[in-house]
Amino acid sequence: MRVIEVTRFGGPEVLTLIDAPDPTPGPGDAVVEVAFADVLWIDTAIRGGRAGAWFPTQPPYRPGAGVAGTVAAVGEGVDPGWVGRRVVGRTGPGGGYLDRALVPVDGLLAVPPVVSLRDAAALLHDGATAFAVLDLVGGVRTGERVLVTAAGGGAGAVLVQAARAAGARVVAAARGPAKRDALHRLGAEEVVDYSEPGWTDEVRAGLGGLDVLFDGAGGEYGPAAFDLILPGGRACAYGAPAGGFAAPDPASARERGVAVTGIVELRAASAPARRRHLLAALDAAAAGRLAPLVGQTFPLDRAADAHRAIEERATVGKTLLTV
Repeated sequence: MRVIEVTRFGGPEVLTLIDAPDPTPGPGDAVVEVAFADVLWIDTAIRGGRAGAWFPTQPPYRPGAGVAGTVAAVGEGVDPGWVGRRVVGRTGPGGGYLDRALVPVDGLLAVPPVVSLRDAAALLHDGATAFAVLDLVGGVRTGERVLVTAAGGGAGAVLVQAARAAGARVVAAARGPAKRDALHRLGAEEVVDYSEPGWTDEVRAGLGGLDVLFDGAGGEYGPAAFDLILPGGRACAYGAPAGGFAAPDPASARERGVAVTGIVELRAASAPARRRHLLAALDAAAAGRLAPLVGQTFPLDRAADAHRAIEERATVGKTLLTV
């Protein structure tokens, strides 16, 4: 099979395509013929050696953490009825940028018939993350004022749609006209460019303050958005592509009665909780309540181009590898 490996930290060029033996399923395992592989921002940070504080991965390793495809073979003790089923699941140390993935069968979910493998792969992490974030803030209610930063990313686009479906007023913050246009189509009431000065003033003018903040950007944007939250509001800081997870001042949060959650709670989530959140995302897609925003795909042998596009902020929504 073909697989991407990383033997040293560095730029996208360290993603190397090699040939490796096909996996053999052991007891409880399934081999998945991969159609789409998930690509995450954190993959680029790990590859560049910038994620040691969150993920202690060291070279050599195989990047990627999830795939969608068709079960090709199963190991001892696994119902043979799995063979031929369309599935999505997280991969382990064997990586996810490959032709054939070895996955414990209890980590797989069947993809609903009306959901494409492409969309299932797009929802695997970002859809599950979005629904986990919704849980952390206690859900969103009709009429609440919600801001989503990094809304043009995979998880942000799901959050925009889920909050709108719940009846919230949603402002989406993103960078560049392509992302802003996509977010208007997804139903955001307003879209602001947070690379422009005065973007928080636009949010305040439109909503008058926030009940809920979903911060997928981090860096300088998270604290600026946090200042918009009204007393008694909620915030979840779950992303950091702009440079570090945003950590609002604890004293300010307590004084204003703002409930803050984030990456610590997300990383502590149990496997059953992650499975439940992915099921919720797949069910919402099957029911037509949301559609993942897949902006670009790259063939497996161009994994370096996928990483480069993410790091250059040249992507819209979700990035996937086609296999």
